[in-house]
Amino acid sequence: MSVFAKKFLLVLTVATLALTGCTKKPVRPDPSATAMGMQGAGGGAGYGDSLLNQGIDTGLDPLLDGSASGLEMRGGDGYYEDDQMIKGLLEPVYFDFDQSGIKTSERIKLEAAIDYLNANPQHRLLLEGHCDWKGTAEYNLGLGDRRAGSARQFLETAGVAASRLETASKGDLEAVENASDSQMAQDRRVELIILKL
Repeated sequence: MSVFAKKFLLVLTVATLALTGCTKKPVRPDPSATAMGMQGAGGGAGYGDSLLNQGIDTGLDPLLDGSASGLEMRGGDGYYEDDQMIKGLLEPVYFDFDQSGIKTSERIKLEAAIDYLNANPQHRLLLEGHCDWKGTAEYNLGLGDRRAGSARQFLETAGVAASRLETASKGDLEAVENASDSQMAQDRRVELIILKL
């Protein structure tokens, strides 16, 4: 085989590998079709809808500032409650870019979750890890899992029973693509979702 033929075969092989190795990001399901999404079309308000803004009494004061109970809670936009869960009552824990360690400034939010669980022994907590849009889907699922695991480890070390904690990773499923730095900072989080069942 001539030198030219060998070089041509090598270039052809490299080109084939390059073309077959480049794949697009997988198509993501609609968040309403995920396990934590709404069940069916008539399921009521979605995550983005505020029950409080619709005039529905949730039994919770959306303006709690923690002064009476020592708990850090929020309400309003992003708040959702149904028979199975409460999302948006406890503040999310935020992370630095590509990090899964709990920052000192974010520990107060996990301490508020401990106080909530102590006051509500019938409830459990889902720690849902999220990432910004940068990185592959697979990497971000792993990073979201590590973030949720860090929050779980913090809570278990503080005395919360493992049976009251669950973790999940959404990776960059709900991240805003090509987002600003401030939006990406909001996407790097662990949501603290209260499970009623």
